[in-house]
Amino acid sequence: RRLARQRGIDVAALTATNDIVTGAAVESAPKRAPVDRTAAMRAATAELMARAAREIPHYYVVSTIDMTGALDWLRERNAAVKPRDRVLPAVLFLRAAVVAATKVPDLNGHWDDHFHPAPGVDLGVAVATRSGGLVTPRIVGAQDLDLTALMGQLSDLVKRAKAGRLKASELQPGSITVSSLADGGPDALYGVIYPPQVALLGIGSVAQRPWVVDGEAVVRSTVTVTLAADH
Repeated sequence: RRLARQRGIDVAALTATNDIVTGAAVESAPKRAPVDRTAAMRAATAELMARAAREIPHYYVVSTIDMTGALDWLRERNAAVKPRDRVLPAVLFLRAAVVAATKVPDLNGHWDDHFHPAPGVDLGVAVATRSGGLVTPRIVGAQDLDLTALMGQLSDLVKRAKAGRLKASELQPGSITVSSLADGGPDALYGVIYPPQVALLGIGSVAQRPWVVDGEAVVRSTVTVTLAADH
């Protein structure tokens, strides 16, 4: 059995004499072709996104938000806690998405022949893998997590997603998905909804941009948020 595992051989497929499979039979068996999980996952994602583009009537709502106050608050919060308890700006967006999804339940759930609202917020998070693919693991029960807990869940998911160690249950569709671009990236993201969900929130990069405050042009940290919804 140990030799079969090392060589990728299915012992049950070998012919046995008196119910005994010998080492020689394992060594002479053709090796099973390795399964390229990354390629299979990327193919499945491509098929799903193609279906979404064909079948879901997307429309987009875009808003630019002044993040200066929120980022100032976050810097003060992080300065007052231990490094392990610090929170990235991306987690603010995840928490905001969770709060919004609970207040607008018509965007939080699944569609087949009609809409099924989700009992909680299972938040899908788009994560780029090291091989160049994309996975969308979910954080189950995100409505019950504060910023610190959400940060812990996100860090764990990203680490295991990049290592290819996500659980099958984590790859089940969430109730709504957030896709966030890194700082210094494009200004806006117009996403494709992940079936059977009905909405996806695209977060652009946070950057200093011209903004009007009390009738005067100033420089503020802003972000453009795009909601893709199923018409």
